[in-house]
Amino acid sequence: MKKIALYAVATALVMGLCFTATSFANDKGPAEITLVSTIDAAKKAKPSVFPHAKHQETIACADCHHSKDDAGKQVAYVEGQKVEKCESCHNKGAGMTNKKLTTFKGAAHENCKGCHKKTDKALAKCAVCHPKK
Repeated sequence: MKKIALYAVATALVMGLCFTATSFANDKGPAEITLVSTIDAAKKAKPSVFPHAKHQETIACADCHHSKDDAGKQVAYVEGQKVEKCESCHNKGAGMTNKKLTTFKGAAHENCKGCHKKTDKALAKCAVCHPKK
């Protein structure tokens, strides 16, 4: 009887670990994210409501996410890599040379607004991402 109980517990433990590992591997992040700069905060902070899950329906993770190498150069996203906050690199103290990308706001406007202008100009309006309260 003790062996059966021991096998049952071991099986449950292994299945639980497999389920947990699968859950982490399938984690695509939150469905909706409120984006706001905390390092180079604007005088009047204007958070952006970002429908993350909606974007995942039509574009690949690599279209937005990337990392950097030791020299600070952009490195393409690889499936499963740790995703850092944008402003961990896109901030005035990071030493980026492209002025448009030196802040989180600048990088978001360049990437998000730039994409919206290409796909649907109506989506490039301020109030789409920064709704009035």
